[in-house]
Amino acid sequence: MKARTLGRHLRESLKSLRRNSWMTFASVSAVTVTLLLVGVFIVIMMNLNQLAENIENDVEIKVVADPAANEEAVKALQKKVSETEGVLEVVYSSKDEELDKLILSFGKELNLYKQSNPLGDALFVKAKDPQQTAAIAGIINTYDYAYEVEYGEGKVEKLFSILNASRNVGLVLILALLFTAMFLISNTIRITIVARGREIEIMKLVGATNNFVRVPFLLEGIWLGVLGAIVPMLIISIAYYNLFEYWEPRLQGELFQLLNTMPFIYQLNGLILFMGIFIGIWGSFMSVRKFLRV
Repeated sequence: MKARTLGRHLRESLKSLRRNSWMTFASVSAVTVTLLLVGVFIVIMMNLNQLAENIENDVEIKVVADPAANEEAVKALQKKVSETEGVLEVVYSSKDEELDKLILSFGKELNLYKQSNPLGDALFVKAKDPQQTAAIAGIINTYDYAYEVEYGEGKVEKLFSILNASRNVGLVLILALLFTAMFLISNTIRITIVARGREIEIMKLVGATNNFVRVPFLLEGIWLGVLGAIVPMLIISIAYYNLFEYWEPRLQGELFQLLNTMPFIYQLNGLILFMGIFIGIWGSFMSVRKFLRV
């Protein structure tokens, strides 16, 4: 397509938006409301997904070495655990450090055990994929001098099951909301184009090609998508920034942390703008297609 023809189509699309101002307002309003709902829901689901990841990353395996094992045996065990497939990191804690933790938790009465520490050295293991924690714990449990392997058996599996189910439900809800948005917005755009069906038929009868007729309407769809995305982008950006500034200092050290405003807001705005443009183009393309069969 020549630049001159494209420029003409751009001018015509803008003139059409002005001529059909009420239909334009209705379409932009539908896009705005729907994208605002979708954007808010995405913000909620992304932050809940962040919480789920934090919970998963907090899961670790505690490997207690045999109290009778000497230093060389514990080092060999640590090396073998570190080389286990799927292990991200291994942190060593001596039996004296483990006893100090117990004293801190249960009281100074346990100081009596410092004379003869009955505990074994400990290794704290994190998996690259937290979902593989149970499998890795099972492998480590077969190693020599691995006296006890703990990872919250039973509870961890249920936790991961709940987190996976919540992710799947969230994804389904987002997709359902997006399809609903596409249906509602495309219908609104279709009403706009149906009202101009006579204009399309005349253009076809005087010899206009399908692309010549279609392009201005696709450009109109893009304008509608862009205009409809501006308000949701502004509202969500300002609201999330203020929410982050208020809650972030109060959530320091907590398991739940809000996603940082940057680059999250840019990514979210890009997604909202893309959805607006895509829905506008798709709605215009599907609506004008029936009038090109003249």
